[in-house]
Amino acid sequence: MDEHMATRPAVELAAAIRAREVSSRELLELYLDRVERLNPPINAVVTLDADRARAAADAADAALARGEDVGPLHGLPVTIKDAIETEGIRSTGGAVELTDHVPTHDAPAVARLKEAGAIVFGKTNAPRWSGDIETFNDIFGGSSNPWNVDHITGGSSGGSAAAVAAGLTSFEIGTDIGGSVRIPSHCCGVFGLKPSFGVVPQRGYLDHVGGGTTDADVNVFGPIARSADDLDLLVDVLASPAPELTPAWRVELPSCEARSLDEFRIGVWFDAPECPLGAEYRAMLGATADALSDAGAKLDEGHPPVDFGEQTALFFRLVGAAVSVSAPDEVAEVMAGSHRSWLRAAEQRAALQGVWAEWFEQYDLLVCPVLAVPPFAHVREGNIMERTVEVDGESRAVGSLISWLGLIGVMGLPSAVPPIGRTAAGLPVGVQLVSPYLHDHRSVRAAKLVGEVTGGYQVPPGF
Repeated sequence: MDEHMATRPAVELAAAIRAREVSSRELLELYLDRVERLNPPINAVVTLDADRARAAADAADAALARGEDVGPLHGLPVTIKDAIETEGIRSTGGAVELTDHVPTHDAPAVARLKEAGAIVFGKTNAPRWSGDIETFNDIFGGSSNPWNVDHITGGSSGGSAAAVAAGLTSFEIGTDIGGSVRIPSHCCGVFGLKPSFGVVPQRGYLDHVGGGTTDADVNVFGPIARSADDLDLLVDVLASPAPELTPAWRVELPSCEARSLDEFRIGVWFDAPECPLGAEYRAMLGATADALSDAGAKLDEGHPPVDFGEQTALFFRLVGAAVSVSAPDEVAEVMAGSHRSWLRAAEQRAALQGVWAEWFEQYDLLVCPVLAVPPFAHVREGNIMERTVEVDGESRAVGSLISWLGLIGVMGLPSAVPPIGRTAAGLPVGVQLVSPYLHDHRSVRAAKLVGEVTGGYQVPPGF
């Protein structure tokens, strides 16, 4: 089989299977072969379930041969982030406490993929309890960027994005509470979507021992892929109510009919003194804005009238409470705070969500940064709040670099990240395309149009 098949978008792979240009088994064997040959330097795929996947691929091919109705993902071999429960496959959340954890059922999101025809053949690396933008843990070690193995993949869905970029899987599903889909997409040069909060069920999320039975505040599950068309398909497959609500509830996201950038009015927000951008990345964002304007988009420097520092502080407050379940006892209570303080923070969030909703009555999209810098060299000593990196000659706390992501995540808004180019050192970067709540398809359509202007996904050298 043509090696280039492995790096084609998922929608093209699914069409090729349906047209019998390639079989599911052939595509699975291609990915398994590439994992064996190409995965070791990047350590993206950490667990395989090859035998069961082969049986499922053979069954998928036989069903197609019988002329049976098939789903939109029929026969596509995929991997899943190790923080998401997957039946019969070790799923650890990157934590030694779950080293041998093999779930007996799928997370609802994984079940949705399988119902649509996807075949899960492995799991991808994540930091402990998905709590870092460096992807490494004490079970599987660290993952590295396919564009430069000395640099981060981003996190926490770092193995997911690296596997997609390197052509080791058809697509991926990650999680995002503080940027964990968006950061790796930015770092690895692929397309990612943080859906609207609540659109994709997040049961089965392994963020602490015994986790996965309730929803985590701010957190979402979202797709990572090689094209915006993939995201468009996948968000429709994944969008559904929590299992106990399915007898009465339906999720039908609004479509987006825009076909060109000149149909969008876009606000641009690139500068905030609380989280300045690296100079090279800032210049690339400016060039992207110019390119979008040249393509007909109506851009101005408008953004919602909110205080950047206040809103990002709210993000850290609410996420601190959400992740306190995995923290050591001596700090967990401080991180969580009182229930009353959480309720006050939730009221503050609701008021700010109203401000954003009103702003979006005049604008279609907000364009803003992802991580404040391009992917940087590995820094793994200490925790995320203790580590620093040098940005334009200044030492910056690693944890502070996610502020632009928290700004959007705490509002529960959909945000798509397309690649916009590569730095002088050859490392990819992306941009956030934010739309109103539940208008996920608008962000995805914008990502498609931006990708057409900026070049979109490119295969990393050697992959």
